[in-house]
This record gives sequence, structure tokens and C-alpha cells, in this order.
Amino acid sequence: MITIRPARAEDAEALPPIEQSAGEAFRAIPELAWLADGDNVSPERHRALIAGSACWVAADDQDRPVGFLSAGMEGDTLHIWELDVRLDRQGSGIGRALLERAVGDARQRGLAGVTLTTFRDVAWNAPFYQRCGFRILEGAEVDRRLADLLSDEADHGMALGQRCAMRLDLSRAGTR
Repeated sequence: MITIRPARAEDAEALPPIEQSAGEAFRAIPELAWLADGDNVSPERHRALIAGSACWVAADDQDRPVGFLSAGMEGDTLHIWELDVRLDRQGSGIGRALLERAVGDARQRGLAGVTLTTFRDVAWNAPFYQRCGFRILEGAEVDRRLADLLSDEADHGMALGQRCAMRLDLSRAGTR
């Protein structure tokens, strides 16, 4: 049984190994396999995000994290920095449950939307988020903050054409 709960400071040490495990999925995509060997978010950064009260973990029946979603408040928007599920637990709805919890929290806070940046064509990236109601932003829809994030990602080796910014608009009727 999996429980989605707010992340606690003591969870921070468990999150980088989950990110590392989740990254192993990129080994199946030759041009992105290098991501599996990339740096993970530090426990210190996780603690800072947790302190902002916009991070959740998926915990097993012994309260051990097996997945997490780290986000931060950016004006009237919740921005998702990282969503990871341990490789051996992927495909069981944990990522979707974490995302639904974050979106529900953003709605309760009265925020206008939820944003993120991700890979356009990786099945568990943009296509997953689109199935959850997010849309890819194009052209002038990409605000300065998101454009800067995409630029920073390009500086770290992620081709701009492979990446996109996405948004779930919470103020529109008919969104999830």
C-alpha cells in the first residue's frame, strides 16, 4: 500500500537515491542515457524545498519513500521541479497519485496553474503530463521564468528542441 503525504525534513536523505533509480529509465533511450549518470538534487536542496511546504512523498507500508514530487511556489503558480518514482515501482500509478496531490494542493491554495519543464517525446514525460491535462506551451506562452529554465537546461546539455514547458491552467473551466 502506498500513502501520499507531505515530505518531512527527515525524508531528504532518501530522495536522491529515488531520483537516481528513476533516472535509470533513461538508459533505454540511447541519446539520453547520459542522464542516468547525472547529478541528483542534494539532500540540502530537498530540505529547502520541503520547508516550502510544496513537496510530497509516496511512502510504502513501512513509511519509506519510494517516490516524490518536489515543487515550489512561483507567484501564482506551483512549479514542479522533480517527479520521481523508484524504477522498480514505476508504472503502478504512483507518479500520477503524486501529481494529483500536488495539483489538488495548488487548487486549495487558489493558484492559477501548475508548470514544469520536461522532455517532449519521452513517454513518461510530456505525453504523461498531457494525459493528466497539461499542455505544451509554445511561443509567447512561454514566460520569462520558463524560458530561463529551458535555457539553463540547455546549458546543462539538454537540447532545447527536446525540451518543453508545460502548464495546467487551474483557472479554466474543464481542467482536471
